[in-house]
Amino acid sequence: MRSRVSARHAGSAALSLALAVGAVFGTGPVHAQESGALSAVWAGEGGDKVLRHERRAAAGAIRNGVWDGSQVRLVAARNEVVNFNLVLESAAGAKDVSVRFDRLVGPGGAVIGSAAASGDAVFNWAGRNIEVFVVRYLQIKGLSRLSYEAYDERHVPSKMRRPTWNELGQGSGGWRDRPGADKFFPEIAVPHELQPTFQIAPGENQSVWVDVYVPKTAVAGTYTGELTIRQGTSERKVPVSLQVRGFTLPDQATAKTMVYLSPSMVAERYTGTKWPAENSEQARTTQQVMLKHWQIMRRHKITPLMEEGTAEGRPSAQSISRLKGTAYTSAMGYDGPGRGLGDDVYGIGVYGHWDWKDGDQALYEQRTNAWESWFRANAPNVERFLYLTDESNLGDKATLAQIQGWLDKLGRVEGPGRDLRTMITVSTQSVVREIPRVNIPTNWYEVADTAKFQAAVDTHLKNPRNAQWQYNGKRPASGSFATEDDGTALRSLGWTQWKKGIARWFFWEATYYHDFQTKGAQVDVWNNANTYGTDDRFDENVGRTGFNYSNGDGVLLYPGTDKLFPASSLGANGPIASLRMKYWRRGIQDADYIAMAHAVDPERTRAIVQRMVPKVLWEVGVEVDWDPTWKRTDISWPIDPDAWEAARKELGDIIESRARVKKPALRVSEAGAPPAG
Repeated sequence: MRSRVSARHAGSAALSLALAVGAVFGTGPVHAQESGALSAVWAGEGGDKVLRHERRAAAGAIRNGVWDGSQVRLVAARNEVVNFNLVLESAAGAKDVSVRFDRLVGPGGAVIGSAAASGDAVFNWAGRNIEVFVVRYLQIKGLSRLSYEAYDERHVPSKMRRPTWNELGQGSGGWRDRPGADKFFPEIAVPHELQPTFQIAPGENQSVWVDVYVPKTAVAGTYTGELTIRQGTSERKVPVSLQVRGFTLPDQATAKTMVYLSPSMVAERYTGTKWPAENSEQARTTQQVMLKHWQIMRRHKITPLMEEGTAEGRPSAQSISRLKGTAYTSAMGYDGPGRGLGDDVYGIGVYGHWDWKDGDQALYEQRTNAWESWFRANAPNVERFLYLTDESNLGDKATLAQIQGWLDKLGRVEGPGRDLRTMITVSTQSVVREIPRVNIPTNWYEVADTAKFQAAVDTHLKNPRNAQWQYNGKRPASGSFATEDDGTALRSLGWTQWKKGIARWFFWEATYYHDFQTKGAQVDVWNNANTYGTDDRFDENVGRTGFNYSNGDGVLLYPGTDKLFPASSLGANGPIASLRMKYWRRGIQDADYIAMAHAVDPERTRAIVQRMVPKVLWEVGVEVDWDPTWKRTDISWPIDPDAWEAARKELGDIIESRARVKKPALRVSEAGAPPAG
């Protein structure tokens, strides 16, 4: 969990029809013909976050990789979720607006669509391949101190950078000179069925996000449909086309992930009770809601991590359902990537909460043998590990001695438990130097000396049982999870992960609603971007701030029901996804493209990856050898979503080139793992 302090320095017929009913599709400023009309409609991929106050169409024609000025154009593989962001602008304001889009028709009448749903049925994805969301916004009142440092203005996300800085990245001006200061950022994707109509304030816009899952059975070719916008008695149509490519993404993500979920925090928001009594109605509600958390994460190709069952030597019955894949079936309300596939990771004693650490050798053998034996017999392909401890200071002699003592006992275990791997959230350099018997160092990466860090990675990976994992994210080494970071920041993670051989990317929590570590208080996450860290003062440079002040940290899923803040509650028994999860999914799917393209043309694929993420993680280097904690530099990856879409198209063309030269169809197993180091 978060606990440390950063120590660094301060055209067409369709268009004619649309015009006939008064719609304008992103072609410039338009004066509303009646009070409350929409002044412009346009779309984008979504990676370029459109803040609520922006009216980009008023400044001129809009064209991008998804929007040609009159319609939405998408391209996707089978078993991929592709998205677009529809932007509705209004100069005078608009009321009673609604959007409907549930059908695309392709070759031979093939349909990609969704059945109607209402209420909690929005959390049943079987037969619902198109989802429409009304976006909610959160105000950014200060910079996220755990996601980047402010000593170099180039570290700060683009919408929060002050407009001028020198060659060292030293900026001028104050908080209110930052473009996004106190502005409202798009963040929460509310299923439109839960918010059937909405209004737009004068001079503002409203984003409507659309996800389209392309089933594995979809016929390749062009699918078309229309998105309908209703405002009062008027109606507008936006044409949408989807080109389904001739290959299928794997169910198992190339870029493996892991995100912690807190059952107690979920229970508290949905039932009002943090620890429901066993077999109570509240416990049953919590179990059902947790199932929907797992499924929505699977829909995003992200794997959940839980803390449970350490004493029994086996997962809980409910977790066994996700490890074996029965939680992800149509019968349980799931469809999408990985249907019927079990989760691929399980943590024992998550965050160091394993209850035999102070036991004798006999207890160590009993527990480790029980855990490893269960997995060998029931889920042999699941990556399991013992989470030794979290963010420990290895410079403290007592702490180091304690960890070494645990490793000594684990090393003396006789039986299958001896093969249980260990994980710790400290740097690879520290592990190699101080506790080399640890199998999985999980780095919360800032910057590091490139050569020294690479040497540590190479040494560590000489043992085939070892792996290199990554933890959270921090600019300029990687995109961050901050709400105000660029929409492409999390997309870059999948590319970074493949390039540097990161076997799994861990985000510390998705449901951190009670900030007990810093604020000591519950957070109304629907109305407060500051989810972690104190807010006790205003700084002229960084805005609202305090100890580890951060936006969105620990929260990727929003509670559909909130008993603690009822005014914010939707009354829905299931989680509401953040846009950040959707940005991350784009990168995870991109990594599948990379792996499949690499199996066809390694050289060209590596060149594309290098172009997109030239310097990431320890490649960024440090400013001075004697203080390897900081670096003056800009991020290396592009923030324009069109650049990422173009790269994805190149990778798709490489994959399809195999079919054009009549090579055998690419098998998922050929995609392989990312290169090491």
